Parts: sequence; C-alpha cells; structure tokens
Amino acid sequence: MTTTDTAEARPSGRIGSGDSGEIFLASLDRGYAPSAAHMPYVMARLSYLTPTQERPFQYAYPPPEGTPWESGSYEAREVRIADARFLSTRSSVHAEGFELWDAPSTLRDFTDRDAIVRRYYPEAAELACAATGAKYAYVFDHLVRRREADRAELGFGRSAKGGPAAANGRIHNDYTEESGRRRWDLVLGPAAEAMRGARYSIVNIWRSIKGPVLDTPLAVCDARTVAATDLVSADVHYPKRTGDIYLALHALRHRWSYFSMMDRHEALVFKQYDSQLSGVARFTPHAAFDHPHAPADAPLRESIETRCLVIYE
Repeated sequence: MTTTDTAEARPSGRIGSGDSGEIFLASLDRGYAPSAAHMPYVMARLSYLTPTQERPFQYAYPPPEGTPWESGSYEAREVRIADARFLSTRSSVHAEGFELWDAPSTLRDFTDRDAIVRRYYPEAAELACAATGAKYAYVFDHLVRRREADRAELGFGRSAKGGPAAANGRIHNDYTEESGRRRWDLVLGPAAEAMRGARYSIVNIWRSIKGPVLDTPLAVCDARTVAATDLVSADVHYPKRTGDIYLALHALRHRWSYFSMMDRHEALVFKQYDSQLSGVARFTPHAAFDHPHAPADAPLRESIETRCLVIYE
C-alpha cells in the first residue's frame, strides 16, 4: 500500500500529522459495545425518551387538573433483547449491572404490606448483601405492580384511574447522581454523618409474585454500554415530595437482556446507583416490554420490586 493509500484510509476525525503520535477523535456513535454471546433473543420495542431541551416530569399520582401525567415525548425502538439465561458466563451486578439469583421467599401473599415489611424485607436485605458483597443492607421501599387486564400500551406504569401500579415501559434508572447521594441521608438519618465516606450502592430486587412471567418481562441494559450522555434527569412528582430519576436516550451501543419465564423462586438484582465513580456498574436502565411470543391467554404479570441501600465497609 502506498503512503497516499494509507492516508486516505484514515478516519476524517484525525488531528496532527506525521507517521507516529497521531490522535484520532471519535465523532460518531458507531454502536461499539462489549461483544454479545450468540444466544436466543427476541426483537421487541422499548420506549426511549426523544431528545429535549426541557427537564421531563412524570406524576406518580393523579396530577392537578389540566396537567398531563408526563411531559416529553417517547419513541418506541425495536431492539434485540437477549435471553440472559443462556449466557456462557454468569452476569455480575458490579460488571453488567445485573444478575439472577435462585432465592425462594417464605412469603406467599404479597398483598399484605405489613407482612411484606416484616417478612420479606429481611430476606431482601440478606439477598442484597449476598449479591453485592456488602456488609450491611437497609431495605427502604417496595412497589407491587400488576399488568393491566386490557394489556394497554406500556407507559410510565401508573393507572389513569389512580389504581395500582402497572408495568413500567419507560426506560429509566431509579436514581441519578444527585438523588443517589441524597438517599444516603434519607435512609440513615442521624447515623449518616458518622458513616459518611463509606462506599455504598442502591440495588433493586425484582421478583414475580404470581408465576412464570410470559407476557411483560423486565429488560435490563448492560451498564457497560451506557454513557453518561445517554441519561437525562427527570422529576417524578409524588403527593409530598419530588423524586429524581434518569430517563434514557437511544444509542446503538446499548445491549439489552432479560431472563425468560422468571418464576417466584427467582430474583433479579440490579444496580441503580454506586458511590464508587469508576470500575463498577453504577446505573442499569431497565423497562418492561411486551414479549412478542407471549401466548394470547398468558397470565397477567404481577411483580414486586424492592429497593435496598447496601454499605460495603
């Protein structure tokens, strides 16, 4: 190859000159990502936020008259969602951001809030420590979701009639850089200052509470394929406070997975925040999706998600 041929083959983003020491600037999203193993997958639609100059908001309760449930617009992108049950190596909550555990619960009835707090929270705390390697775990929140009987188009997961939470089809991460730091003080209260400086994470534990999930599984995005520029801070309005979450913009590099037919004895643990700034998964965007091969008479999905703050030292 001649010198001229070599120059013409170089990317247009080159700066500098000479045969060595040149620097190349990446100017396009080429969809680079960790290589995905060849495994079964489905093609399904996930709801990404479209680029916006305004801060999006969502209401978790019926909004004031004349105010929409949410702002911003969303685009349904058809993406490849791999069945992570067939991964050649086990995924990790600290690498990909998620992992599946065989973790049966002794609780059978998830309609009793007091029983959930009394019996399920200790189980969730134990599992959170086992999955992350943390020393302490504090379970501070949970939410039971039920797919609507009419299988309406997936949205933010709130009923227009103020009913129980539905499956959430908006790609999101429950905590941002700011709200992840704020949660430390909210959970630990007076003990927060004495323990400040310890590394901690917030993890979500997601479980089916009815039977194998056939119709609306949960998809999780490999945290290694998510860039900071893909995440957009948004407000979630509750009756007495306003929360702060990330929504996601589309990027070709994103790699999505789900675990087929998750049953009651299994729990999906995934990272929502980590105070360590590098070297570990920090945010794991996720969303429900309509499985394209779900039987027409598939039972409506029912699930519980439990949020835990874990401390490593």
